[in-house]
Amino acid sequence: MIRSYRTTAVFCATLTLLAAAACDSNSSPKSTSSAEDHVTYVTAFGAAGRDAFAWVAEQKGYFRDAGIDVQIELGKATGENLKTLASGKAQFTSLDFTGAMISAGAKNSTAYRDFRAVLAIHQRTLVSIMAMQGSGITTPKDLKGKRIAAAANSVNQLLFPGYAKLAGIDSAGIHWIAVQPVQLGPALASGKADALSTFLIGRPTIEKATVQARSKHVVVFPYSTYLPDLYGNAIVTTASIAAKQPDLVKRFRAALLKGLKYTIQHPDEAGKLLHAKHPETDSTAAASEIKLMTPSVTAEGTENIGLITQDRMRRALTSLQNAGVIEPGMTPQDVVDFAAMKTS
Repeated sequence: MIRSYRTTAVFCATLTLLAAAACDSNSSPKSTSSAEDHVTYVTAFGAAGRDAFAWVAEQKGYFRDAGIDVQIELGKATGENLKTLASGKAQFTSLDFTGAMISAGAKNSTAYRDFRAVLAIHQRTLVSIMAMQGSGITTPKDLKGKRIAAAANSVNQLLFPGYAKLAGIDSAGIHWIAVQPVQLGPALASGKADALSTFLIGRPTIEKATVQARSKHVVVFPYSTYLPDLYGNAIVTTASIAAKQPDLVKRFRAALLKGLKYTIQHPDEAGKLLHAKHPETDSTAAASEIKLMTPSVTAEGTENIGLITQDRMRRALTSLQNAGVIEPGMTPQDVVDFAAMKTS
């Protein structure tokens, strides 16, 4: 009896193990990582619609499915985000890619240079000039001799000479007024400035300020009309992480890309998800910002969302060199991890 009981117990245990193995073989693996990776990701600037895709990736489980535990922290614009990356306090960040290249490639620059872009959020730069309708500024050439407000030492101002040259603007008499980003709309509405330079997605905020003045709408001159090869925001990591942890980079990129695609397909839902995580944000405003940035996300076709190519990068660097904002010598490989773009 005892021998029969033991034989039956061993047989049942074997069946249990075999069943468990069969279940495991039929389930799809979450990631190629044997253990969950922990990383910190910093947004481009605060919690806004342009950065909603990160929280979408978190809430939809895309990071979890990739085997990554992601701590999302609020960014403070390009320069500060580069410092955070350089310090090791974050492994990935979103920032204005053109601005980062200008910081790294400017003459005698001491800015952090060992970053690598792994995902393009915007296939076109969002930098633009805005003026109130009825102000007499109807074309870029009308900016001659005008006062333009912009954040001090911003990519908007640094890129202007190259844009002006291509747009046929006589920039000799243009006067730049340095203001905080939140004061751009009021500066235009009050008449302190004749025009301003900011990002395209900021248009609703600017119009909200000018509606109380003498205009309900603004005219917009995108830099991308004359500088089509420049990218907007991008996700970057360090050169060290790109070289030593390529699998992590690819998994993180894939999760964020999935979040970005879902965000532009469902802007209203993405706005609500952002508001749920950060109640101080307005879901409607966030959704509007997402809709405004979508044409820049899909500018190279929906099949190329997130992609950065060597040909585009060569042309972008040439544009920046011709504008005199970076020194010659920077190559696409110096600022982009092209291996991360490969899906196989």
